[in-house]
Amino acid sequence: MSVTVQIAVHPDPDTLAAATAARLVTTLVDLQARGTVPRVVLTGGGVGIALLRDVAASPARDAVDWGAVDVFWGDERFVPADDDERNEKQAREALLDALPLDPARVHPMPAAPADGGTADEARAAAADYAAVLAEQAGPGGGIPAFDVTLVGMGGEGHTLSVFPDSPAVHEQDATVVAVFDCPKPPPTRISLTLAAARRSREVWVVAAGAAKAPAVAGALAGAPETELPVGGARGTEVTRWLLDTEAAGALPQDLRPRIS
Repeated sequence: MSVTVQIAVHPDPDTLAAATAARLVTTLVDLQARGTVPRVVLTGGGVGIALLRDVAASPARDAVDWGAVDVFWGDERFVPADDDERNEKQAREALLDALPLDPARVHPMPAAPADGGTADEARAAAADYAAVLAEQAGPGGGIPAFDVTLVGMGGEGHTLSVFPDSPAVHEQDATVVAVFDCPKPPPTRISLTLAAARRSREVWVVAAGAAKAPAVAGALAGAPETELPVGGARGTEVTRWLLDTEAAGALPQDLRPRIS
């Protein structure tokens, strides 16, 4: 099956978040209309959490049967459960706590103990989440075939918590890894690998701001994923680049769609 790359450009971060929220609601409704229980992988970050707030505020929100949606995370800060830096905590406050989700279908990554945890505890947490994914994948294990994986990116091209020329970006076998000495705090993370993200039917790369523009252009031009890991986050059917005007600023003219 051929893989489609689609690029959408919005005027500003707020419009980008609102449009992505609307796209997510529509996608979930369409999947459920076909009899699918959607499997969605959430991301953190400014736009990632803003779009969840926009889903919460959407008049169309209740068109989704939220009790029949499986929720996962692409990466997580290895901090205690009540830490404000935790992606799960931010997502619950922005949206999840307001939804009639089935708790058995919500799969957060393990939190660190109250003292912050050790490297071995972070590795154990990654192994535990890999086991959760294998169980959800069913016979044969591995990782579920996600329907939508939302990812953000950094100006240096990282996505999930996979940074350029790091052990995680070279990982080909594991589905979930512990990540240490991250260039941005907190330094210890748990993350899906790029190989795991590529099991998603659709990957949505959501990026805003001029600082992201060179990495966006480089990844779409085919730079190696070891240099720009975001380029390695690809869907099996569709990879969507959902950008604001500034993040799209370095794209060549033939890749710039009309701003919506």
